[in-house]
Amino acid sequence: MTTSDWAGLIITVVVFFGMLYTFARTLRPSKREELEKEKFKILDEDD
Repeated sequence: MTTSDWAGLIITVVVFFGMLYTFARTLRPSKREELEKEKFKILDEDD
């Protein structure tokens, strides 16, 4: 494999695990109430 292949593989793996970590932190059950409050915030704002 070339240097470009290795760089692409490493970036892909790092981004994949970063997204897994972010989703796991955000979607855990203890955050449910906080997320439910924010669910329709964009629709409720009056400018």
